[in-house]
Amino acid sequence: MENIQDIIQQREEAFDYKALFFKLYKYWYFFILTIFIAILIAFLFNKYTKPIYEVQTTVLIKDDLAAPDAQTLMGFGFRNSQQNVENEIGKLQSYTLVNSAVRNLDLGISYFEEDNFITNELYKNSPFQIIVDSTHPQPLSIKFKLLIISDEKFSLEAEGKGINLYDYVNFEMTTDPETSQSITISIDTTFSFGQFVTDNYYRFKVILTEEYKSGIDKNKSYFFVFNEIDKLTSQFRSFEIEPIKEESSILKITLKANNTAKSVDFLNKLTEVYLKRDLDQKNRVAENTIMFIDSQLGDITDSLNFAEQKLQDFRVSRQVMDLDVQATQVFEQLKELENDKAHLNLQSKYYQTLQNYIVQNKDLTDVLITPTTMGIEDPLLIQLTSELSGYYTEREEMLYNSKPSNPMVQAIDKKIEMTETTLLENINNIIKNSDLSLRDINSRIKVIENKINQLPATQRQLLGIERKFKLSDDMYTYLQEKRSEAQITKASNEPDNEVIDIARDFGDTPVYPKKSLNYMIAFILGIVLPVIYVLGKDYFNDKIIERKDVETATKFPIIGHIIHSNKDTQAVVAESPKSSIAESFRSVRTNLQFLAKGKDKQTILITSDMVSAGKTFCAINLASIFALYGRKTLLIGFDLRKPKIYKDFGLTNTEGISSYLINKSKLEDIMQASPIDNLDIIMAGPVPPNPSELIASEKTGEFFQKLKEIYDYIVIDTPPVGLVTDAFLLMKYTDANIFIVRQNYTNKKVFTSIMTDIQQRSMPDISILINDVKLTKNSYGYGYGYGYGYGYGYGYGYGYGYGYGYGYGYYSDDKEKEKDSTVKRIFKNT
Repeated sequence: MENIQDIIQQREEAFDYKALFFKLYKYWYFFILTIFIAILIAFLFNKYTKPIYEVQTTVLIKDDLAAPDAQTLMGFGFRNSQQNVENEIGKLQSYTLVNSAVRNLDLGISYFEEDNFITNELYKNSPFQIIVDSTHPQPLSIKFKLLIISDEKFSLEAEGKGINLYDYVNFEMTTDPETSQSITISIDTTFSFGQFVTDNYYRFKVILTEEYKSGIDKNKSYFFVFNEIDKLTSQFRSFEIEPIKEESSILKITLKANNTAKSVDFLNKLTEVYLKRDLDQKNRVAENTIMFIDSQLGDITDSLNFAEQKLQDFRVSRQVMDLDVQATQVFEQLKELENDKAHLNLQSKYYQTLQNYIVQNKDLTDVLITPTTMGIEDPLLIQLTSELSGYYTEREEMLYNSKPSNPMVQAIDKKIEMTETTLLENINNIIKNSDLSLRDINSRIKVIENKINQLPATQRQLLGIERKFKLSDDMYTYLQEKRSEAQITKASNEPDNEVIDIARDFGDTPVYPKKSLNYMIAFILGIVLPVIYVLGKDYFNDKIIERKDVETATKFPIIGHIIHSNKDTQAVVAESPKSSIAESFRSVRTNLQFLAKGKDKQTILITSDMVSAGKTFCAINLASIFALYGRKTLLIGFDLRKPKIYKDFGLTNTEGISSYLINKSKLEDIMQASPIDNLDIIMAGPVPPNPSELIASEKTGEFFQKLKEIYDYIVIDTPPVGLVTDAFLLMKYTDANIFIVRQNYTNKKVFTSIMTDIQQRSMPDISILINDVKLTKNSYGYGYGYGYGYGYGYGYGYGYGYGYGYGYGYYSDDKEKEKDSTVKRIFKNT
């Protein structure tokens, strides 16, 4: 048996989903309205929002095959491949690289078309083109509205103030903020295509393109603007770069923008500039070597031409073709020494060049020439120059992602400083050794020159001329060989990285806005918002709305419910005895009889928490329903502070309870007959200065004792217990105490506080009567904020049954067919 009761209790405490459904169903029109508005907003958003498309390209970053340093081998620092990928990401995102790509794309002017509040950019498909006079600055961010009138004419309209002028040759502003404030542009004129549109602040002409279609593009609304390259660079830097997989060296570059074709061109140009820059860095050493050799070849070529001409002239004039055997031997010895001396001099120039740039703290990556290119085989010098170039390259890559204050960059700077110091010491030692070698060669040349002086004059002169010619010729040949080697190296260089997939325009759907998703979200919001509204309204409402609100606040029983009255009178039961309101009072009467437990007579007290809860209304009609039942009934207005019942019945209040309790009136003098049979009324009487003391007097007890001998039912209308304690003083004389709760009016906290106080003070039990219940046809449940589905079964208490309120079609709410003519006449007269 206990298990069955537990199950029943669990079911009662379970959440009532059906009640929630009907509560929400009451606002069905709100759901339809919000769904319609949400879908309409989604439609307008999808229609007028500029679509954003996603374009991608992938780049392979080849791993650095150099040997890892000691920190990497010991597990410290970044892995070479990972660090290399991060450095390349920094390069791709650098401002310089993006700016170079933007400049190469020629995006200085943007063309647009306006159509029904929608603006579309015309990239490569504009029917007209602006030819700018590059020697003249152009205005930025001003909208030039263009209308094609015919194949020869167009109208141009523009207006603006505080305009900045931009130089598209040097890519810089030509005006300062103060000057720009004084610049005003206003134009509204018709021009011919090909005609220069010129002013102090602009100069350009408009021509038609192959995209122009006569008859279609006429009278359409176009406009164009001049763009600042730096701002375009900032806009295009919004692309994202990430490896396609973790630990992968293939980078995916993604750009989201409104124009797919422009995005495709930008990404392809970006990777093109990136690879070209990588290749240019690799070619820099070869180019610097060629430049150095070319600078030396200029002087040697002049010397060679001069020596060749002088040799030819000497042979013709002296008729001497070749040296004799002795002179030839001396010449070969001297030629070998002169070649060695020339090589040493050339190497000394390289040493001095390298030394000067190190001392002057210039960026060696722009001028450094590999020693082996100049025939220098010193292993320490080769190692130091290679390390220094590597450090500078590593520092440059780190600065893409870091600042100079970064500890890793400062560590590289320290390595560069130490390597430069060591390299300078090495160069100084090499220069000293080279000077010693030159002095030795010069001494040996003097010995051979002494031998030459012993030759015949003609042979001696011919030897001197051929000596200079051969020296210049050998140096020229040597430099040309080195130059060819550098050119071959340059031609064979390739970028370290490569593009895997170029960016393409596949015509895909936009990534934003997602139309289907927006419609789905709109539909969900159209459902969720009304639910939040309804539940939030209930949650934040501090008034009693449902039966559950009462049951949560107190354990006292609910004796009944009184539905809302649209009548202008308080005495609804007397005027409309067959109405649904009268039936609800009959149900309360029946329940009171059950509470009486067989007693034939009852004294009933009616109170509430605050004024306007309807206690007087309930007292009048409850007394009327007892009187109509044929029982002798008395209605007492015990609100000594604010009496008003006499107004409802058109009676006097000159004598009443107050005058009786002070012995100024007799009991039979204060009893007044009402217009209703079997119903008498005792008014409160004049307002006394001490109501509570009068009620607490012994005279009150005698008063009730006499009345109970006369009447079957006594209904007492008392002041609100939330304001005064009069009702509590009277409860000791009553058999039943009714507390009126008005739907959507009685405060939950006040009601809960009063009920808790009554329970804690062990006062007589009370019963709850819920007043002013508003019915709806869409009703369900045992509550009443959203209508009463459970009807009050024909005078047998509130039974469990489905219905749409109190007897629609059975009771006479809409049109009374029968009324008590006497009661109607009496209340009309009063």
